[in-house]
Amino acid sequence: MGALFFHAYGAYVVVLRREFGWSKTMFSAAFSMARAESGILGPVQGWLTDRFGPRTLIRIGLAIFGVGFMLFSQIGSPLTFFLTFFLMALGSSLGGYLPIAGAIVAWFRRRRALALTAVGWRWTAFLSGAAVLLVGLPIARLVHHRPEPRGEWPDGEPPAASPRVGTETRAAGVDFTPREAMRTPALWYISIGHGSALLVVSAVSVHLVVHLTERLGYSLQQAAAVVAMMTVLQVVAQLGGGWAGDRFNKRAMVVGCMVAHATGMLLLASATTFSAVAAFALLHGLVWGIRGPLMSAIRADYFGSAAFGTITGISSVVVMFGMVGGPMIAGVLADRTGSYELGFRILAGMAALGSVFFVLARRPSPPRRIPS
Repeated sequence: MGALFFHAYGAYVVVLRREFGWSKTMFSAAFSMARAESGILGPVQGWLTDRFGPRTLIRIGLAIFGVGFMLFSQIGSPLTFFLTFFLMALGSSLGGYLPIAGAIVAWFRRRRALALTAVGWRWTAFLSGAAVLLVGLPIARLVHHRPEPRGEWPDGEPPAASPRVGTETRAAGVDFTPREAMRTPALWYISIGHGSALLVVSAVSVHLVVHLTERLGYSLQQAAAVVAMMTVLQVVAQLGGGWAGDRFNKRAMVVGCMVAHATGMLLLASATTFSAVAAFALLHGLVWGIRGPLMSAIRADYFGSAAFGTITGISSVVVMFGMVGGPMIAGVLADRTGSYELGFRILAGMAALGSVFFVLARRPSPPRRIPS
């Protein structure tokens, strides 16, 4: 869903601006509204994942997402754009990151970190929705919440084998309740740091293609090629980052990724040549891919998997400010100044500052409980 929704959004922005003449701020507002919905829904969605399992939510989310894409192909006004985009965002949230991550952290401990153009935008949107319904829904049947009811164990090993996580040893059997996790500074430091990273990710998702076509003069096809390169690098880096995250200190890796996010945005802000754009795409794609799975892995390492969905949902209330703020900062400043440069530089600074919160996010001590 990420490729159809987030990675493709910038290309939709370009063609919709050409067809309807809507402002960058309006597209930023639509994206931010959708991400705010995700953050507000997060705690409820997290509880539902823990209570009913991820497969039910994924099926519902994929159905909503597919229908939303089909309706999106018929939009003709800002109102219908906002409504259908909200519907797609709802489906993406219900069937995307949180329930899938919840299943992964339950099945893996040691290897958690590893675990639009030629046919027109309307047909692209419609066919994307159809693909989700025809392919995504059957695949959702393969997702199971936890291994134990199926007679299996996390990592395929029985509980007697005490797992090691990177250079740290996880206290076996220690699972925080949501209330206990909320009392730890680490949860909030991770949430603020994650939100800082998503300031950059969300701004790039919405505005990169517009910046490349309207400001730097590239064709839509050339801009789409940059996004494709960045996406391929992200996918490759997820695998490599997952492998490294299971062997080295995840928190230190994330701090480095935050600095690289900031460096990439500074490159993009001042880019005048294709080599500079390519350098940004290389850096951003790699660090996005490396950092992404570590966000869930760190939470699971720190707080366990029993209430992972609820704890991550609570965290999303803070994280959503990054997804909301990034596109708005870049879009509003671009409409006012005629350039993305100032907005991108501000976001780079905020991402660099976000690295500090990961430095502070140390593993919490196990909760103290009175024996019953």
